[in-house]
Amino acid sequence: MESIVKQNIPEALKIAQPKYHSSYLVNGELLTWKGETSEVYSTISSTVPYAPTLLGSVPNMGEKEALTALDAALNAYDQGQGAWPTMKVKDRIECMENFVRIMATKREEVVKLLMWEIGKTQADSEKEFDRTVDYIYDTIEDYKKLDRDSAKFQKSDGVYAHIRRGPLGVVLCLGPYNYPLNETFTLLIPAIIMGNTAIFKPAKHGVLLITPLIEAFQKSFPKGVVNILFGRGRAIAGPIMETGKVDVLALIGHSSSANALQNQHPKSNRLRLVLGLEAKNPAIILPDADLDLAIDECISGTLSYNGQRCTALKVIYVHKDIIQEFNKRFSERVDGLKFGNPWDPGVQLTPLPEKDKPDYIQELIEDAGQHGAQVINKRGGKRTENFIWPAVMFPVTKEMRVYKEEQFGPIIPVLSFEDIQEPLDDMAESNYGQQVSLFGKDVFALAPLIDTLANLVCRVNLNSSCQRGPDVYPFTGRKDSAVATLSVHDALRSFSIRTFVASKDNKANLEILEKLLETKLSNFISTDYLL
Repeated sequence: MESIVKQNIPEALKIAQPKYHSSYLVNGELLTWKGETSEVYSTISSTVPYAPTLLGSVPNMGEKEALTALDAALNAYDQGQGAWPTMKVKDRIECMENFVRIMATKREEVVKLLMWEIGKTQADSEKEFDRTVDYIYDTIEDYKKLDRDSAKFQKSDGVYAHIRRGPLGVVLCLGPYNYPLNETFTLLIPAIIMGNTAIFKPAKHGVLLITPLIEAFQKSFPKGVVNILFGRGRAIAGPIMETGKVDVLALIGHSSSANALQNQHPKSNRLRLVLGLEAKNPAIILPDADLDLAIDECISGTLSYNGQRCTALKVIYVHKDIIQEFNKRFSERVDGLKFGNPWDPGVQLTPLPEKDKPDYIQELIEDAGQHGAQVINKRGGKRTENFIWPAVMFPVTKEMRVYKEEQFGPIIPVLSFEDIQEPLDDMAESNYGQQVSLFGKDVFALAPLIDTLANLVCRVNLNSSCQRGPDVYPFTGRKDSAVATLSVHDALRSFSIRTFVASKDNKANLEILEKLLETKLSNFISTDYLL
């Protein structure tokens, strides 16, 4: 397989000079880092012979800076008495609207860095940015609706109640490298708009693309509301968790990281978790499935962004009656995909951002081979310096690592089944329970399957690949795949708690409530709302 080392890089996308980023945000101030830094490389080459491209560097911070940022967030929250958690809804919304307006001006720079840092295609990079902007505006609208629905008093058994949702406290926010903008902001944005304060550390890959937005955070929110640090998670997140002063851990990543951080918190019973974790989403292809459709969806499901998605299809179950035809046609489709750099027209496979990922995929191929599986597509496993061609493995069995591990890359395990109970039992035994794709036509076969699958995973995709969006739909999982629910609607609730003022129905209390409403001295007790 030929390397891609010399290409026509569009002029606007060339890296003219590395970006040596030195600022970070703590307590509303853009501070300059003068200590140790970490260089940021892209696995995409712009030279002959092949060489990774130096994109720049970011600060490599540690415990001292972590605890300073934590203090800033704590002071801004001020045990619920701070300006931000007690601010009127309309004022918090104004801050968020100002932020997203500034953010929109940084589109070109962020999209360019998405392509170089994590190898995401230009179309998908643009989509990620635009989807994130839309997500913020949708969150603002849903927050307005939440406020409208809360602008009333209820009465039961002689007790009036004014019920709203209040913030939880200080949030530690850690996003993933595969959607370093969108999925990070689906944690951070609802957390802060609900009145929490936050410490945010970007992912290891996709770190520079956050830097154009730091000033927007600084200009848009009161001091200490958003604090942005750079460095290793172990050096920053660990010391913060050990203090026990974090109220919410918001993380999208691997369960091992989430478990390690939880264990460092001395009062884990007080720690609220909002976690998007790994998955092993299966496709189940029944004998009457539309094979053209199933193959199209499985190509997208397994190899969109090279399979580096928690929602990717990571194992395919095919009924024995159609397994030969599926394997033949699916393998040909995989081999026909276009590999290139993110800006190449029509590109479908791109360089892997983790330099060690091709070695890992190779290990999975070799392990499966030792247990009796074969690479059934002609190009499977062929390598360049920054890529390994997607390998379709068959027949896969439970002893193989590729069956057990979330591969998060371009390797596709295929199993055949005769009895539908086989994949159902496998899913029940799995540590994961995010989504499934079910392909078939016969409603008499589909109906009982849907009823069972809905109790094993949280989203059943009928004749379509697994995915997160649209963002208005719940995004969550069972078992080791998630804690709490993310969507525009649910995230606001995940980062808040129902809290209310209650009073017995008597003349004195009614007079007090009326005066509170008339004087508008309380931001909590109010029947005003935003249209």
